[in-house]
Amino acid sequence: MKAVWNGTVLAQSDATVVVESNHYFPRDSIVKEYFQESSKTTHCPWKGDANYYSITVDGKTNTDAAWHYDTPKDGASEIAGMVAFYGSVEVSA
Repeated sequence: MKAVWNGTVLAQSDATVVVESNHYFPRDSIVKEYFQESSKTTHCPWKGDANYYSITVDGKTNTDAAWHYDTPKDGASEIAGMVAFYGSVEVSA
């Protein structure tokens, strides 16, 4: 699987985990130079608290376009520390 935005590969892995139709990429598969921690957080009743990244490529920023659960609840433990994308980030095989 590949995550692409603004013509740039942000992450690539054969070891994604699919939860609620979202591919979660191992953190070591993302190209860290494009990611900046965001102050945004959200809460999911069954997964726990999510933190977000904004993504900047070639001077363009996609705000809060990726999220991760560092310490998810037990029912979502398989996505601990993994990164998912939405919006204009294209995730495909």
